[in-house]
Amino acid sequence: MNELSPQKLTAKDYATDQEVRWCPGCGDYAILKSVQKTLADLEADPANTVFVSGIGCSSRFPYYMATYGFHTIHGRAPAFATGIKLANPGLDVWMVTGDGDGLSIGGNHLLHVLRRNVDIQILLFNNEIYGLTKGQYSPTSRPGTRSPSSPGGSIERNLNPCNFALAAGACFVARTVDTDQKHMPEILKRAHGHRGASFVEIFQNCIVFNDAVFADFTDKKNAPERQLRAEHGHKLVFGPNNEKGLRLDRDNVAIEIVTIGENGITEDDILVHDETDALLAQMLVTLDGPDAPVVVGVIYCNPADTYDGGVASQVESAKSAKPNADMKELLFAGSTWTVD
Repeated sequence: MNELSPQKLTAKDYATDQEVRWCPGCGDYAILKSVQKTLADLEADPANTVFVSGIGCSSRFPYYMATYGFHTIHGRAPAFATGIKLANPGLDVWMVTGDGDGLSIGGNHLLHVLRRNVDIQILLFNNEIYGLTKGQYSPTSRPGTRSPSSPGGSIERNLNPCNFALAAGACFVARTVDTDQKHMPEILKRAHGHRGASFVEIFQNCIVFNDAVFADFTDKKNAPERQLRAEHGHKLVFGPNNEKGLRLDRDNVAIEIVTIGENGITEDDILVHDETDALLAQMLVTLDGPDAPVVVGVIYCNPADTYDGGVASQVESAKSAKPNADMKELLFAGSTWTVD
């Protein structure tokens, strides 16, 4: 008798029959498509996959994934995701959050899931605005952003999500763009393959309340001049013909933008990306200035012990130390009473 080979799932197999309720043209559609394609490429088992979200436009994500999912409370997705991973370490856990959900009310929770290094993938949709509640400025909104809650323009300095993640102790930090359907699956696969908390900032366009806020480096005509794709072991170059690059100013321990062929600059002067270098990662995510590119790709990856792995190890040690331990006996030890 011939045995039938299991049928390979496609991206459509990870989509539910729910009506997707985002604004027409929202960048979330592209991210959803990319995540479903990534899971198909990874041959992920839907019965072993969980999406966890907080509150906001991005957090409707679990409804549209034909996997297990939890749409939880504002800013608390990290706590739920941590609990799920600890209860069943075999599950593949993805956390979806936005710049408001993850960096405002949930900033404290996001910080701790990163420093603990829980083995989950964290996707932060950054559109620099609160979309679900009609366009108030968020922690990542740039100074001067005019919104219903900042009619005179935001006077706050904006938060840099990747710099926040690095400062929290994240061991995997990456960036990508919502409309880049070739680059995003590559980054998501790297995040999935990393053991520990993988933080991915996705520049996501909010067509209604903050349209084209990233256009200066995401539009096709602007990307070659304003976007740099970091790849481990490759030189940090950009420009239409890769004629520009990043060089280390050793006297000031800073990065400077240079043009190959000018002022004696050669390719040998250009920095080579080392994704295990934390100092380089911090300099790359904070590059600023009219000539500086926005760096995307895997910016930092330096694996370390995971929180869930440590907890599992402690549990096994406790079981070995007291193989005949009885939970009921423990609970009723000491001063207890019975309510009739």
